[in-house]
Amino acid sequence: MAHLNELISLESLEDLADAAAFIRGRQYFASGAVSQLQADAAKLSAHVAGTHNYRVTLRDEDGMLGYDCTCPRAAEGYFCKHCVAAGLAWLAQQEDAAAPSSKQQRKKRDPWQEIRAHLASQPPEALITLLLEVAARDERLYRLLLLKSERAAGPAGTLKAFRRAIDSATKTRGFVDWQEAGAYAADLDQMADSLQELLNADSAAMLVGLAERAIERIEHAMEQVDDSNGEVGGVLERIGALHLAACELAQPDPGQLAERLFRYEMTLPFETFLDSARVYRNALGITGLQRFRGLATVEWDKVKPKGADAGVTASFDSARSSITQIMETLAEISGDIEELVAIKSRDLSSAYRFLDIAEICLKAGQAEQALAWAERGLQAFAERPDNRLRDFLVALYLERGRNEEALHLTWIQFEQRPILEYYKKLSAVATRLQCWPQQRQRALQRIDAVIMQTAGIINQRQKTPESPDQSLRVEVALWEKDLDAAWHAVHQGNCRQVLLIGLAGILPASRAADAISLYRRVIPDIVAQTNNAAYEEAIRLIRRVGQLMSDLDQRDALADYLAALRIQYKPKRNFIKLLDGIKSTRF
Repeated sequence: MAHLNELISLESLEDLADAAAFIRGRQYFASGAVSQLQADAAKLSAHVAGTHNYRVTLRDEDGMLGYDCTCPRAAEGYFCKHCVAAGLAWLAQQEDAAAPSSKQQRKKRDPWQEIRAHLASQPPEALITLLLEVAARDERLYRLLLLKSERAAGPAGTLKAFRRAIDSATKTRGFVDWQEAGAYAADLDQMADSLQELLNADSAAMLVGLAERAIERIEHAMEQVDDSNGEVGGVLERIGALHLAACELAQPDPGQLAERLFRYEMTLPFETFLDSARVYRNALGITGLQRFRGLATVEWDKVKPKGADAGVTASFDSARSSITQIMETLAEISGDIEELVAIKSRDLSSAYRFLDIAEICLKAGQAEQALAWAERGLQAFAERPDNRLRDFLVALYLERGRNEEALHLTWIQFEQRPILEYYKKLSAVATRLQCWPQQRQRALQRIDAVIMQTAGIINQRQKTPESPDQSLRVEVALWEKDLDAAWHAVHQGNCRQVLLIGLAGILPASRAADAISLYRRVIPDIVAQTNNAAYEEAIRLIRRVGQLMSDLDQRDALADYLAALRIQYKPKRNFIKLLDGIKSTRF
């Protein structure tokens, strides 16, 4: 086991966090936001005050620095600013411990220890009075104390108290916007903390019912909550995990559990019990799974097949989606590929449905069935094809030596939509078949034809044809690293700014003048966007122009260019302020 000294350092914190999180974490630490820091050789915990009071844990995980924080950012897997602040506080604590003592050899103050010692010296009545005074001002503490006092009445009192606490914590009293969601989630989190105390052999059975009550109420409440930061969802996930653990510990009646899980999975809007047959497999056992399957089969028999004529605009059927997911899970648990294919074939309303079945067959080693399903899908949706299905067929055709069919399908994609992605696909297939030079020439001719055809279109607003947009031709040339072809194309018409900048950036030093001309071509259009972000981008390119012109010993020309920009864009004051920071003598 690694010691925290080996895992936490300024460098490791900076590596784990992104730049913004590290800077904010350093600010949090400097402002004294870290409190209740406790640590041993392999783990530390702390509270960090931010938008809310977050709990942070840093620990050894097989020689790597593991971390947890109750903030939404950490819930997404990121090393957050609160983790940074806690790590910096621990490092500071280590430095203090290693530093020489003061002249009086005084120990560093520990406010929490001082408070503890003071409270320990007070009579019980004084402590009760103090706690009640605080609870009168703190609604959350009041509810916590009330719950604990009501639990003292025994099991019946505990059950009643928890039901009241759940109902109180989950009540929304109208729509909860994103600014209020954090406080709402904090109340739920406190309720979950109390539920956690019931996860033991004596009260696990009670916890099962209470967790289900909490989950149902939170799921329905979330329809009135803007949970953009995922804080309420995080508490819901936590209570779901508590419910699973309680079921495995208490072993409730498997048939009754199956009935409840089936109902929840079919009806709850935010899918806390999604895939419950698999997740609760141990708690359900054979008896529970049989009951679950029986309920699902009755519902599944009501589902009518859907074919290509269902249409792409058919409304979403949540009940059908839920029972389909359930049946697929049961088939996957049983390992019955034929059953899984039969379930999925109940809905063949899109080309992708055929691809899904084909991929299942191929994974199961049934290549011929996979090919048959894919070809059926291509035929059924000839007017609305899915290129993922075409790609699947191309791969199978190539494996079987059906080369012409593979090349033909790839060409269809490119013909229908000439873009770089499909050009690359065509290149890969034709290269494998050793015919790319000929196919490449044909593809470039197709690109040129599309460019000229598009340029020839005259709309109502524009009485003359547009200049050809050479962007696709430039993209292809850049991908093929053909700088001469790219340079030629950009002078045959219009081109997207990003491509012009990209070409300028990869031109060799011997073509610095060409790069300068490209940068100067795009700078006016960028400045014309008239916003600070565009101005900053333009200045970045102007600096690049300045460096290139200096390398070519064109300082006088650079000074003239900068002077001309100041005259041209004098009304754009924000841009001029940035431009004034550029001096030709600095390059």
